[in-house]
Amino acid sequence: MNSYEKLKTARKNGRPTGGAYVKEIFEFPIELHGDRRFGDDLAIMAGLAYIGKRPVTFIAMEKGTDLPSRLARNFGCPKPEGYRKALRLMKQAEKFHRPVICFVDTLGAYCGADAEERGQGQAIAENIMEMMGLRTPVISVVIGEGGSGGALALASADRVLILENAVYSVISPEGCASILWKDSGKVADAADCLHITAEDMKEFGVAEAIIPEDFDHFSKMCKGMKNQLAAMLDELCAKSEDQLMEERYMRFRKFGIYNSDRPY
Repeated sequence: MNSYEKLKTARKNGRPTGGAYVKEIFEFPIELHGDRRFGDDLAIMAGLAYIGKRPVTFIAMEKGTDLPSRLARNFGCPKPEGYRKALRLMKQAEKFHRPVICFVDTLGAYCGADAEERGQGQAIAENIMEMMGLRTPVISVVIGEGGSGGALALASADRVLILENAVYSVISPEGCASILWKDSGKVADAADCLHITAEDMKEFGVAEAIIPEDFDHFSKMCKGMKNQLAAMLDELCAKSEDQLMEERYMRFRKFGIYNSDRPY
């Protein structure tokens, strides 16, 4: 499939959402609510759970599975209180030395006037800044669409995994086409130019691994993902906090290195 076909696959109705992965991968998940400042945002579900015998904090973007739930969850586009809820639980995880596992699936942060009034840009920036200095392991999994800063606010991690037909982009291809060509109909061209596919992310070093999709055998797929996450957590939890933070910093520092052998 080309980039545009993968984009459509990542957005396809019936694709498992964040809540489905939480249910299949974790034992005894307990969802927590609220940012302690304004309210609760259902576009982000977060709480405590176990992987095997290891306690973890999970944070998942949730789009909903039918029209009422999608409306309630802003179609997976978080508001500031969603990001602040996520940050509250990440800081709690740091305090109690729990690893954090995030599931990313959003077109982008909610861009309504109410979100801007409550500091959407600041909430995203705070998450990115705090995640870079979080003194506990963080793994993020892009399960559908990773759109713009709204996705990066939950993906400034030690390790990033991406499903084979998921996409990860600095801007939506529709937005890119509208800006560059003043024509949103050129979305397929924009998708190619943006290099949004899982293979691109692996090549650029943005993602460490690509996870094969098998939604017909979703439980089996999640079991494999769970084993992969558990192995990564064993590796990351064996590192000292200082080593963890230094390696995370260097991981992001190497992004964007110019390669004259490949035209972009």
